[in-house]
Amino acid sequence: MEEEFVDLKKPGRRTNITNLHHCHVECFYTVLDMQIQEFNDRFDKINTELLGCTVSLIPFGSFHEFDQSKLVRLSEFYLEDFCSMELISLKHQLGIYIDNIREDKRFADLESLGDLARVMMETKKHLLHPLVYRFLKLVLTLPVVTPIVERCFSAMKIVKTTLRN
Repeated sequence: MEEEFVDLKKPGRRTNITNLHHCHVECFYTVLDMQIQEFNDRFDKINTELLGCTVSLIPFGSFHEFDQSKLVRLSEFYLEDFCSMELISLKHQLGIYIDNIREDKRFADLESLGDLARVMMETKKHLLHPLVYRFLKLVLTLPVVTPIVERCFSAMKIVKTTLRN
């Protein structure tokens, strides 16, 4: 990979780049740009923001991606499910929730939102943090009740398979 890249269109001309550089810049970045463009074509701004904010709730890596401001933003999409007082209370409950959950060893090795909901029920944490649990249930139903998102995931699967082949 450290050898000089030879352009097959102009084999006699020196390129002054390595094969590794060519793979990164010409191949990898091109495919990455194509996937990002396909993602942007399939998902509108709101769906992209919903998915980005949802990542903040995933328990992987001891809640490494937890971001209270993103979760508050995500809750604003559910105005029909939370009254204004509940939204204010949710903001406070999220801070207490993350401190409580990170200290509990039973939540250390969780990998999905489904696991998180199950362990919250088993440990009765859903009673301590009812708004967070309701919020979690709403997030869990998001992919099921949004057929557009499901179709987009199917399209992304086709694109990824085509690009891999």
